[in-house]
Amino acid sequence: MRSAYDVATVRAAEETVMARLPDGALMERAATGLADACASLMRDVGLRVSGARVVLLVGSGNNGGDALYAGALLARRGARVEAILLGSRAHEAGLAALRASGGSLVGIADAERTLMAADLVLDGIVGIGGQGPLRAEAATCAHLARESGALIVSVDIPSGVDADTGAVADASAVVDADATVTFGCLKPGLLLSPGRGRAGAILLVDIGLEDALPDADVQALDAHDLVDAVPEPGAEDYKYSRGVVGIAAGSPPYRGAAFMATGGARHGNAGMVHVLDRGDGIAQALVDEFWDVVISSSAPASTARTTAWVVGPGLGTDVAALGVLGDVLAVDAPVVVDADALRMLRELPAAAALLARRRPTVLTPHEGEFAALGYTLGEGPDEDRLGSARRAARELGAVVVLKGPGTVIAAPSGTAYIDSWGTPDLGTAGSGDVLSGVMGALLAGACARGDIDDEMAARTAAAAVGLHGLAGRLAARDGRPVTAPDIIATLPEAIGLVRRGGEA
Repeated sequence: MRSAYDVATVRAAEETVMARLPDGALMERAATGLADACASLMRDVGLRVSGARVVLLVGSGNNGGDALYAGALLARRGARVEAILLGSRAHEAGLAALRASGGSLVGIADAERTLMAADLVLDGIVGIGGQGPLRAEAATCAHLARESGALIVSVDIPSGVDADTGAVADASAVVDADATVTFGCLKPGLLLSPGRGRAGAILLVDIGLEDALPDADVQALDAHDLVDAVPEPGAEDYKYSRGVVGIAAGSPPYRGAAFMATGGARHGNAGMVHVLDRGDGIAQALVDEFWDVVISSSAPASTARTTAWVVGPGLGTDVAALGVLGDVLAVDAPVVVDADALRMLRELPAAAALLARRRPTVLTPHEGEFAALGYTLGEGPDEDRLGSARRAARELGAVVVLKGPGTVIAAPSGTAYIDSWGTPDLGTAGSGDVLSGVMGALLAGACARGDIDDEMAARTAAAAVGLHGLAGRLAARDGRPVTAPDIIATLPEAIGLVRRGGEA
């Protein structure tokens, strides 16, 4: 598991560590790690440090100081290093170190010529405390850096990206990095959209902050965490001990949604899948397709041994569908609420049933469904996917899975996870239905192994998002286009891969 911390927490940790160290030691650690990372990245693209042309974009703060010190170290390794000063001042000691190592300054008038000849551009314009778009000269340099074809490495956070929220105030005034070297810990803005799209590969440099950081309430799951959600069956396990998931999905216009959700649930490591019979022939069609699925003709609360439910994909929003939603919300088990069911949650009966629940409820909105629940993400500099998901989770008393690039999973307590597994290939019809089925199955399994609370439900939901993303990656190998059935087909491979410690 990887932890992410907001700027205020990072600043406090840095102050604590700096108080224990000689003056400048923390920056020296950061600069050394940065220079080493740049050298490694250059080797990866076939560049030698010796003789390479390195251009530093230097702002006024410590971020610029890190770039200057790292530039000095690269100059000592034989690189030709030039710095363009873009702030009202420069870090004096860092500037002196650069000059002493043979580096030089370039005026803004020569920025285009210098950047177009660069092999590596090191972005040290604005650090993690920066907000809003880059100023005109900095924005011009960022644009030229991208046009040059040089390798672009950002220091701590791409300049123009909010480190706490990932917000980009102006898409034309932000650094578009190939890699970001971040210090001490991850920052949420590196994982959250749209900032994650500007960060490139993320390299974490240890500068000794661990002991000064509190327990994190924002995390990203790694492969070990995904394994925890899909344990291999033990010698004493059987279908009921592995969990039973109920599916209330589909309607005559949207039969496929029921197939997608059920298909995802079948491969979600549960022992059995029940599908609710609504008398429209869909349940029988599902059994004809999936021979291991069982039709449930009784009310969801009376369906034997179900340990979690999924409601909503393709359900419709008519009176009958609203009744189904109410029936599922009445069950004494975790419930995943998706798609059409989300759009009905503001109806009085459903809203009351949601508030009355005492077992975990997981809501899985995309941006449009999030708006239907009465919430927005904000725009431009005010976009805040993490904060918006947390607010909704707190107010609704439910786990909120805000889908999209860098899906956010938030518990009512404020604990949150940011997904790093998903790719744009998941943006295909039925993908969300598959996810809801997988999530329901993982929750059913978790509940069968022991009673779970909202915190455990959030972590399990995050694991479902991760496995769904990994399955999408596997389906997209060799540039293949991905459909929802492809994601279903690769789910067993995804689970097997994390169980065996492999990588996509």
